[in-house]
Amino acid sequence: MVIRVMKKSNDHETSNTSVIMAKGTLFVISAPSGAGKTTLINAVRPLFPHVLYSVSYTTRPPRPGEIEGTSYFFVKTDQFERMIKSDEFLEWKKVHGNYYGTPRGPVTRALAAGRKMILDIDVQGAMEVFARVPGAVGIFITVPDLHVLEDRLRKRGTDSEETISLRMANATIEIEAADKFDYTVVNNDLAQAVKEMTKIIGEASGCESPS
Repeated sequence: MVIRVMKKSNDHETSNTSVIMAKGTLFVISAPSGAGKTTLINAVRPLFPHVLYSVSYTTRPPRPGEIEGTSYFFVKTDQFERMIKSDEFLEWKKVHGNYYGTPRGPVTRALAAGRKMILDIDVQGAMEVFARVPGAVGIFITVPDLHVLEDRLRKRGTDSEETISLRMANATIEIEAADKFDYTVVNNDLAQAVKEMTKIIGEASGCESPS
């Protein structure tokens, strides 16, 4: 199946709280668990070496192959909660029993300097970022159907049956939010998805897409 890219409404509601007036471009990329978002982002990032990447904080344990400071900043729950109290996050959520948060400082500095940055984030967090960063470009990654999603989660082999059931329930809700994003990419073939994502980032940031 060929990846379909559909332009969505860009009329994100804007909150008066902590609004970041950006000179640069923030790409907010979200997906239900198992849609291949991380694999897709990792494939696209080397094609845009000038585009920065926001590294989130989390309290969940590292998965095989994940690198501290590159995949996430892995911290203890008490440290994360101290950062919440210090207002160090652009957004944060507790998802599947673990905290995840986007550090405010790197995003603010990058956009103020006119840089472009990719933000890999869950759907709830994306809604908060859209409200706080006018002009953020939302990209939603999904799959042809929920059966594909469940199959990918099982093949990943990192989640219990209870966690898979929770992720599937959340996925149903998250997919309904796709129309809040500017683009939707149906990731049924990685090579084609990379091509479409490359085109989106290239055009939205005013850069020529790599051939």
